[in-house]
Amino acid sequence: MNSKFKFLYDQYPRQFWLMVTGIVISTAGGSMIWPFLLIYASGKLNLPLSTVATLISINAGTGLFASFLAGTLADKVGRKAVMVFSLAMNGIAYLFLMRAETYPQFVTLMIFIGLSNPLYQVGADAMLADLIPSEKRTDAFAINRIASNSAFALGPAIGGFLASNSYNLAFYGAAAGFLSYSLLLFFLAHETLDKTLSAGTVNSLAPQPKGADGYVRVFRDKGYMAFVALMAIGLIAPTMVWILMPVYAKTNFGLPEALYGWIPTTNAIMCVFVQFSVTQITRRHKTLPVAATGMLIYALSVGSVALMTGFWGFWLSMVLLTFGELIVVPTASKYVADTAPADLRGRYMSIYWLGWGLARTLSPLIGGFINDRIAPQAIWIGGLLIGLTSTFGLIALNNITLARSALRTQPKVDSAS
Repeated sequence: MNSKFKFLYDQYPRQFWLMVTGIVISTAGGSMIWPFLLIYASGKLNLPLSTVATLISINAGTGLFASFLAGTLADKVGRKAVMVFSLAMNGIAYLFLMRAETYPQFVTLMIFIGLSNPLYQVGADAMLADLIPSEKRTDAFAINRIASNSAFALGPAIGGFLASNSYNLAFYGAAAGFLSYSLLLFFLAHETLDKTLSAGTVNSLAPQPKGADGYVRVFRDKGYMAFVALMAIGLIAPTMVWILMPVYAKTNFGLPEALYGWIPTTNAIMCVFVQFSVTQITRRHKTLPVAATGMLIYALSVGSVALMTGFWGFWLSMVLLTFGELIVVPTASKYVADTAPADLRGRYMSIYWLGWGLARTLSPLIGGFINDRIAPQAIWIGGLLIGLTSTFGLIALNNITLARSALRTQPKVDSAS
């Protein structure tokens, strides 16, 4: 093994690298079909875009409920169990999805997938935070994203080619990826939840959180909840690109799946080769200003889609969006991991992913409504305005945080003097 890579390998525990391997396998499979799922469903159902787009909203809306469940299960049952269960559910769902013929059948399976996705994401983030100390988490989350996107670099390109010939092959690839990773975790991973913390050894005199009571502590963290809300608003914009741009490009400009597949592949390639360099810059700065900068780039990239009319234009919008992604995602993940108390790590993660679920729920509804009621190009202007709202909100939150920190550090004045 090259000495440089061996040094990097030795910096992290073996289970971290097992997770990295698994995310490559499952992402490569899942990304063969997910970017084209609305195209597939539209062809099967022959319904308006606003109706077909509700499938994504139903999927994400179901995930909102599952996010709460995932946090509690990850903190009580364990990280490994929820991750294995989630991956197995996803693999089975994709096998059935290729047989779906009616809108109710699609809805049922999207609910099934929506219930399972947060279980893995919350469990995996909590497991990574368990395994990795704070000073290494930014790099660890970045490595995880590099691995995920190296797989995503292949998935859509292969999936687009397969879908042009037979969507069934793409569905089989997705199912195989999820089921293989679930087996890897089941047989090779160990549980990382420290149940002594859950039992109350952190502070035996304090009442310990149970179920919903644990979430009360999260909701009382006003700064954290404001961060989650602003992230949820801002993520509506890039989610429009991921969900609606494939349909927009094919319907309005005749861009076929096999060609469009290279656009998300470009995103993945950039994440593989540029993510670590960007992280080395962003880690030197405070979280909220970095997040605001990323959200601004997100907003501009989404707005730029309204100006594009062909492959290279959409490709350029994706390149710009990717820079926003490289800035926002690892930074936000580290912020959540560092903010969460050890005994509530799963619940904090679940609320964070609840914000992502809200964005995925609202994005296709907003975009589909704008497309049908105003004009297709108006989708992207709406996304621009939404992204700018989040940007200015994060700037304001940073200013409030700095002001409160300054007040706390001011020396107290003796009122008797």
